[in-house]
Amino acid sequence: MSLVPPPTRAKGEPTIGLINVVFLMLIFFLIAGTIAPPPGDGIALVQIADLDGKAPPEALVITADGTLLHQQQPTDADTYVASLGEPRIARLLPDRNAPAAQLVTLSAALRAAGAERVVILGERGQP
Repeated sequence: MSLVPPPTRAKGEPTIGLINVVFLMLIFFLIAGTIAPPPGDGIALVQIADLDGKAPPEALVITADGTLLHQQQPTDADTYVASLGEPRIARLLPDRNAPAAQLVTLSAALRAAGAERVVILGERGQP
């Protein structure tokens, strides 16, 4: 009777588990990175070179003639702020032809209506 221990098997690398994790991450980022709906027909966004992220669908759109649109429906500052969740961050998508004075006035109105922060969004410049 031999008392030689059985040979130990070398542990394999967990490549299948790693492939599964990478695949799940790919699916997550494909779903999470879907393109937001366009702000509306005929709206040209302000160009900002260092804008982070995509335009959210809950943004308030300011057209060239000064009309305020939220989810493609006319609105005002008080109604828009009331529709925001916590934290109340107002996101503005101004048309590049919108008057700057109206943008400043609207920002003040949004703050007065209860917005904690007002963020102005635009499109990323081309290199």
